[in-house]
Amino acid sequence: MSIAKGFTFLLTDAKPIPSLNEKFRYIGGGNIGGWLPVPIVIMAVVLLICFTLFYKTRYGRYVFAVGGNHNAAHISGINTKSIICSVYAISGILAALAGVITTARVTSGVTSTGDGYETNAIAMVVIGGTSLAGGRGRLWGTIVGILLLQCLTNGLDMLRVNAYYQLIIKGFVVIGAVMLDGLRND
Repeated sequence: MSIAKGFTFLLTDAKPIPSLNEKFRYIGGGNIGGWLPVPIVIMAVVLLICFTLFYKTRYGRYVFAVGGNHNAAHISGINTKSIICSVYAISGILAALAGVITTARVTSGVTSTGDGYETNAIAMVVIGGTSLAGGRGRLWGTIVGILLLQCLTNGLDMLRVNAYYQLIIKGFVVIGAVMLDGLRND
């Protein structure tokens, strides 16, 4: 991440890239039929694909098997290296898609736009019940985690809580979720 960020600073001279194409901005701020936001449609399509991939295919069972017990999955004949590599590739593709949507929403290419989002992503997944130890987690639980953390963020914004205090509060929420995850795994 540090290497990629360094290259983006070099390529852009650490300056924002303004005036993005109107068609590109539609990805982040457009509406379908005048009322359905494009990012929501993209999210629904991605969720449908992920649900199908992880819950209706052999590949999905392999992913959970490798996450649950890497050695047992390897012994049972699963090519664990290719599964791990493919999971990282899917993660990278989805992160890139999120970056495109975020850039289109901000309507400017700014190298520091997503700073700290990785912590929020981990928090949402853990709050949703996915184990950091692997092998346990559900897509719907992650959606619940996203909604809970977003409700917390919006609530703190509405209460006009200082952004620095919000970071502290979210940090404690993440620590609490990780502690609960640790207790569940014992």
